[in-house]
Amino acid sequence: MARFMNFLLALSLLAFVPLSLSHKTNGGYLYPQFYDHSCPKAQQIVKSVMAKAVAREVRMAASIMRLHFHDCFVKGCDASILLDSSGGIISEKNSVPNRNSARGFEVIDDIKSAVEKECPHTVSCSDILAIAARDSSVLTGGPSWEVPLGRRDSRGASLSGSNNNIPAPNNTFQTILTKFKLHGLNIVDLVALSGSHTIGNSRCTSFRQRLYNQSGNGRPDYSLDQSYAAQLRTRCPRSGGDQNLFFLDFVSPTKFDNSYFKNILASKGLLSSDQLLFTKNQASMDLVKQYAANNKIFFEQFAQSMIKMANISPLTGSRGEIRKNCRRVNGH
Repeated sequence: MARFMNFLLALSLLAFVPLSLSHKTNGGYLYPQFYDHSCPKAQQIVKSVMAKAVAREVRMAASIMRLHFHDCFVKGCDASILLDSSGGIISEKNSVPNRNSARGFEVIDDIKSAVEKECPHTVSCSDILAIAARDSSVLTGGPSWEVPLGRRDSRGASLSGSNNNIPAPNNTFQTILTKFKLHGLNIVDLVALSGSHTIGNSRCTSFRQRLYNQSGNGRPDYSLDQSYAAQLRTRCPRSGGDQNLFFLDFVSPTKFDNSYFKNILASKGLLSSDQLLFTKNQASMDLVKQYAANNKIFFEQFAQSMIKMANISPLTGSRGEIRKNCRRVNGH
């Protein structure tokens, strides 16, 4: 038992090893003080606009965090997800993971507009998204962290990358883990970052198969608590109601905490990808138990994993650009 606990501790520490306050990338460094002289009020402006947006609709915190996640898993954290289709660009907003689902673009527009007034052509859309994701956590009671900055924005998007690289709720555990590993993230990051599902909503279409036909045999997913499943069926029928929304964490849906992991222990994870964390892998099962038992450990690891994710292949130095409008590349 002691040997296994030492193994689990070593596994947890793996996620911390590459991290420091400044992060080396292929083109230069990201560091929290990047705008201290060129735009000292940048983070304050982002937080102010985010606070108003979340006050209007608390769900927006989860939506912004999800945008950041879906951005980083496609070509790195370069704000490619924010681009509309134009010229030779086919927007990632039309991909299967994002269509009728990704939201919060207007909030990013509002932040960018306010930052541009203060510091024209200085702060990138990708950095704004990284800061806003951190503020989304803080504004809903979650952890805070210093965001390494200095990313630049892409001049293109990847619809195919968005379709293929973003983990899907119906993927197998191994497929999801592989998609994380392809971006330099490990199983600790996978479990911790899945904890962002402590806030936000999911559509009926994302988990319907669990209620009616999990394995193609016309039977429900019996790893889902059946009384909870019966409640879900009342608003998620076999057909129709695709866009009906359900809390990812029904216990404390607007509070960033470890209830998500407690729900999984009770077989009440909403998405198949949530419950798989407890049923398909011993290491991830033990991490779920650890985070369910200790909110502080979850918060610490979530912050570290968010910093790590936000460091996926950023454009730095002279690569990319600082967009004036987050929806369009400069000159369009």
